[in-house]
Amino acid sequence: MTGGGKTVSVAKARARLYFAKAKEFLTEATVALEGDRHDAAMLNAIHAAISATDAVTAALAGRRSADPDHQRAVDLLQQVAAGSDEVGTRVRQLRTLLAKKNAVEYESREATPREARDSVERADRVVRWAREVVERAKL
Repeated sequence: MTGGGKTVSVAKARARLYFAKAKEFLTEATVALEGDRHDAAMLNAIHAAISATDAVTAALAGRRSADPDHQRAVDLLQQVAAGSDEVGTRVRQLRTLLAKKNAVEYESREATPREARDSVERADRVVRWAREVVERAKL
């Protein structure tokens, strides 16, 4: 895994729990976007993508990132899902989302409507991919 990072072992069946969290965050992101609450939409979208990442790494490897730096979760995904045709695309989407999280959450600026919409769309793609991975794992 690039740059190390703390990971923990989890039962592969926990992938369903992480996926459920991803769906919940994505629902909240969508509701916030519809209500023009752009920061809430973006941050919930990012949390949806992170939970979806946990679902995939749990399903494929029985591990998830426990590192406070969410980039380590993406590193773990890249490591455990390297055989997946879509992993490169998902890794890029996740890294883009996390960069936006830092800008909005830590640089005291508001998310634009376009950024919020883009974040929700990216998270939706990641969550849909996670659903496919978890379902294929037959947990």
